[in-house]
Amino acid sequence: MPHPVTLEVVRNALIAYSNEMATVLVRTAYNMMIFEVHDYCTGIVDVEGNIISQNTGGLPIFLADLGAAIVGAVQIYGKDGFAPGDVLVSNDPELCGQHLNNIVVFTPFFFEGELIAFLASRAHWVDVGGGSSGFGSTNSQSIFDEGIQLRAIKIYSAGKRNEEAFRIIKDNIRYPDSSLGDLRAQIAGCKLGERRLEDLFGKYGVDTVRECVTAIWDQAEALARAKIRTIPDGVYEASSFLDSDYVERDKIVPIKVRVVVEGDEMTVDFTDLPPQVKGPINSGPSGGIAAARVAYKCLVAPGGGVTQGEFRPLKVILPPGRLLSAIRPAPLGGWSLSLPTVIDTILLALAPALPDVAPAGHKGDMSGYALMGQDKSRGRPYICLNIFGGGWGGQKAADGVSAAVSICQGNVHNGPIEVQEAYYPVIIDKHELAQDSCGAGLHRGGLGIEIILRSEDDAYLNTQFQRTIMPPWGILGGGEGVPNQAYIEGLDGQRRPAIAVTRHPLKAGERVVMLTGGGGGYGDPLARAPDKVAADVKAGYISAKRAREDYRVVVGPQGDLDASATQALRAG
Repeated sequence: MPHPVTLEVVRNALIAYSNEMATVLVRTAYNMMIFEVHDYCTGIVDVEGNIISQNTGGLPIFLADLGAAIVGAVQIYGKDGFAPGDVLVSNDPELCGQHLNNIVVFTPFFFEGELIAFLASRAHWVDVGGGSSGFGSTNSQSIFDEGIQLRAIKIYSAGKRNEEAFRIIKDNIRYPDSSLGDLRAQIAGCKLGERRLEDLFGKYGVDTVRECVTAIWDQAEALARAKIRTIPDGVYEASSFLDSDYVERDKIVPIKVRVVVEGDEMTVDFTDLPPQVKGPINSGPSGGIAAARVAYKCLVAPGGGVTQGEFRPLKVILPPGRLLSAIRPAPLGGWSLSLPTVIDTILLALAPALPDVAPAGHKGDMSGYALMGQDKSRGRPYICLNIFGGGWGGQKAADGVSAAVSICQGNVHNGPIEVQEAYYPVIIDKHELAQDSCGAGLHRGGLGIEIILRSEDDAYLNTQFQRTIMPPWGILGGGEGVPNQAYIEGLDGQRRPAIAVTRHPLKAGERVVMLTGGGGGYGDPLARAPDKVAADVKAGYISAKRAREDYRVVVGPQGDLDASATQALRAG
């Protein structure tokens, strides 16, 4: 067992190195999805694909399966097939399980001639070829529709640049300056991580650092098992559904999960998920495992960093060929759209056992938009890519958070209005909290947001929304939140749906209106203090009409509580 002081120094050093890698990536990346939205992760992974450390605030679903890319590379090259100076790139759909835009760049770390670990970064490129820019196409029915596939390609071998590989990548994407700039930024982050590990291992030696990593994992495992033991043993189930797979648009996609708690172990069983679908909302097996890990982490070990140790008590049953374990050539372009609802459903299943922890349903998707075309004022093509938040569910301790990204996305941000308007021919007319979008409850849900944008020039629009039919649910008597919606308001004033469109023509001046879902409520709305309801009306969160209907609270024209009228209404 390492000395306690040494253990803490190593623990925090490893986290600090991952954070430094992220800082380098953000400061040198070319596309707004990385330097503003923070759609990336950085980490240190051992040769077996186990998580040693991760950056603080990285996407949970990126980090939970970051090791899959390393496992695939080791299968191809063998542990002896790497050399100092190698740089590998991968977005292999079978191993990584994600849409092809999420590119993993990783480098091997050697100390005294021994391969010790890999420094890795996953980031969202704006384009990887295929039928769509920005995100995956909602129309794709095969992975071969979705772009270039890179399976652990060495773009540097022992420090020598592979010109052929670079040329293949450049010639297959629409915005090579952006994507190759992001590639260089990811490499720079990994190289910094190598230097930091060199210092750490040089100071303490291989054996001591390995002992520290083992102790960190063992401690995380012990804490997780202790928490699981507080959950009553049992079998917990819940169901929900997605709107469609985008190809068969009149057919919902059912979601059913089963969670088994026994002693100090938890099993998430995805056996009852539907078979992989025709449309692009599938994920590979690592995506399904990531979904289970995110839900598990939220309930069992929400604090601190993420290491391999805390996942040891978790077992995931995921037969091949399901929605979250799709087999080639299933399309994965919208892989992230299914996961928030799956995670929400796992939390719903465990709500009876963990009423003090599990929240009500949240907006339940990873929606976003891409606007692209020719920037006439600058004489160049452009793509404006952004994601946005919605309401989270209320919970025992507090109201739900408003305007927050989905449970899958961690500390990801939306792109600031000022940056979008400065970089691209885009006008944002509105970006504000959507009144009355939250579910009522003792603790109400968080609010969704309303976004209205338009293009100064003719353009093309991509959108991806889910959960427009099934609203975010309330629990323990709480009310439902308002589901997601989106439409285009034409120059003639007519509305046309824009729930899921790819390269949809948008005329200059037409408005895109997006309304994100609000969170469900927690507990009986009549148990909420009337003065809190009045404060919500005064802040504009809910209307006086909703206060009367949902809470039996009367609020005057100035937003002040009318106590006597409220008492009379509730008595009636």
